[in-house]
Amino acid sequence: MAVIVNRLSPARLLTSGRSALAGAFRQHTSLTTDLIENMDKKETWDRFYRENNVKKDFKNFEWFFGFDSVRDFILPLLRQQPNSATLRHVLDLGCGTSALGPRIYEHSQWPVHVTCADISPVAVQLMQEQAKTKPIQPGNPSSRLAFLELDCCRLQARFGERSLDVIVDKGTTDALLRSSEGRPKAGFVLKQCLGVLRQSGCLLQFSDEDPDARLLWLERESRDQAARVGVLEVGTLRGVCYYCYVITPPGHIDTSTPSLS
Repeated sequence: MAVIVNRLSPARLLTSGRSALAGAFRQHTSLTTDLIENMDKKETWDRFYRENNVKKDFKNFEWFFGFDSVRDFILPLLRQQPNSATLRHVLDLGCGTSALGPRIYEHSQWPVHVTCADISPVAVQLMQEQAKTKPIQPGNPSSRLAFLELDCCRLQARFGERSLDVIVDKGTTDALLRSSEGRPKAGFVLKQCLGVLRQSGCLLQFSDEDPDARLLWLERESRDQAARVGVLEVGTLRGVCYYCYVITPPGHIDTSTPSLS
């Protein structure tokens, strides 16, 4: 499918993915090696979240940046359609301990069902405990928030076809692509995402990978499903430019999707 690039004014970025990783791993040299080679492995992330919570002082860990940097990409997608009583179902794919999903739940004025899913039961338990300790008030009283242990390679088994409206992937595909054995999984996960999206839905991949590489990969991996792919620029921080890759199913009809024209 044709690729259309639209450059936006730089948004506010809160933390660089690289600097955030450096800070988190400063006292975990062996874990750094594990992450470089095994970011597709459950055991790597279980260990990471255990070691970073050893003092029981919970802090959200954000890949690249937080919710405020990308709220204008996400919230407009949640606008309720006329004569529709159903909640928009949003999946934060590979949520880790990010505050992204809870902040969507908190700031969406439209009713949403936010599912924060991660392969690491350690991360999921930490998020569940945090939500109980410090309950979040939803932006809409009908909204729901859930945390789920889930391998992203099993999306269709968990959600079924055409069941999700928005999938947010902030660094998950990057982790797979950059691990030694994760590249085939990344392609499989993309196909799974397209299978569970409604025709009006979209997948947002936030990444620091250059469009020259990511767009070619997205087009190649989604060719059989005739998906439409495009890119929006999020902004630049410390010399690193971040992008929002927008992937929509064939016949996409939702006018709230970020403009690629």
